[in-house]
Amino acid sequence: MIRLIPKTKPGREPTIALINVVFLMLVFFMIAGTLAPPLSQSVHLVRTADLEGREPPDALVIRADGVLEYRGAELTDVAAYVERASIDLPLDVVRLVPDRALPAVRLKQVSDALRALGANRVFVVTERGLP
Repeated sequence: MIRLIPKTKPGREPTIALINVVFLMLVFFMIAGTLAPPLSQSVHLVRTADLEGREPPDALVIRADGVLEYRGAELTDVAAYVERASIDLPLDVVRLVPDRALPAVRLKQVSDALRALGANRVFVVTERGLP
């Protein structure tokens, strides 16, 4: 007597596990590899640490003691800046150049006062350097 065994359906391939492994390999190579070639060892970058810095001409400078300056002249308060600067340029964008030793509280006060007087965007100009 011949006995027939019913066909069983083949199980699903574990594609989720395969996708996870490929994704993990992709993340590993993105972190471990470099996307740009490294800088040549024979090239030495220009050093700008000893150069005198200059603020943008339309920026509001805040000294370490909290005194405001605009184009070399001291100002009494933020409203005086708005009055003087609105003649030259719109108050839409304001650039602040704070001294490194300025307390953050004073910087926030000036920024909030500028916003209250109509400044839409307030940018803080900082120094950027390579290690």
